[in-house]
Amino acid sequence: MVAIVLFTLLHPFCVDNGICDYRKLWMLAGIPFGVHRMYFWLIPKGFDIGGTVGMLVFNLLIGGLIGSVILAWRLLVAAFYLVKGTVLGIAWLTRKVAGK
Repeated sequence: MVAIVLFTLLHPFCVDNGICDYRKLWMLAGIPFGVHRMYFWLIPKGFDIGGTVGMLVFNLLIGGLIGSVILAWRLLVAAFYLVKGTVLGIAWLTRKVAGK
């Protein structure tokens, strides 16, 4: 559900001339999933404001890459459990109906 909300909120930021850049959308949606998993942040030392903002954006870019992989994995696991639960539920229901 969080992924759907993120994709819905971030979609307008990724549309240019009526065409959506899905790579940018996927990376932006991955930032909340990956930034807190980064164990190594590049901290600018001795840079001006442009270098500091550039390093912050670079850190968010790396966090988005990590988060996009984590988001894809979580969506695959959720789909697996949804299919597994549906199949087991149907099997349980058919056994209950056949047993009566």
